Amino acid sequence: MAEQLDLRKVETFAPHIRVQVVNPRARRMRPYFPGYVFIHVDMEKDGQSLYQYVPGTTGVVSFGGEPALVPDGLIQAIRRRVEEVNAAGGELFDALKAGDTVIVQDGPFAGYEAIFDVRLPGTERVRVLLKLLQRRQVPLDLPAGQIKPKK
Repeated sequence: MAEQLDLRKVETFAPHIRVQVVNPRARRMRPYFPGYVFIHVDMEKDGQSLYQYVPGTTGVVSFGGEPALVPDGLIQAIRRRVEEVNAAGGELFDALKAGDTVIVQDGPFAGYEAIFDVRLPGTERVRVLLKLLQRRQVPLDLPAGQIKPKK
């Protein structure tokens, strides 16, 4: 699909983020928006049909027959966010499942073992169950970068 858009001299943006994986054969990059590519074109000049039937695509995202427009400011915010995630080492969570043992690497609970519970939606935070005295598990929300899987 990208090759087809390149042939049409279309500026594309398909953000990918680094993923910290446990399996060495797993992919280290994954699409931030799987199945979507942003294109920068003049639809009034080129017409929607030029992009509606690009091989390898299912079409242009449209609402009421009108192509969806994404403001440049939002594209820049997405670029910044992807750069931040990648600069921080990527995401950790493709291999983590609820119940996996993790180690807290940073902050006041550094060195403690915890049980991975869930990645909190819409944030770069996770919830873990911290093992404290008397084997009691206390829920704790942490920045995602503060945990790592226990080997």
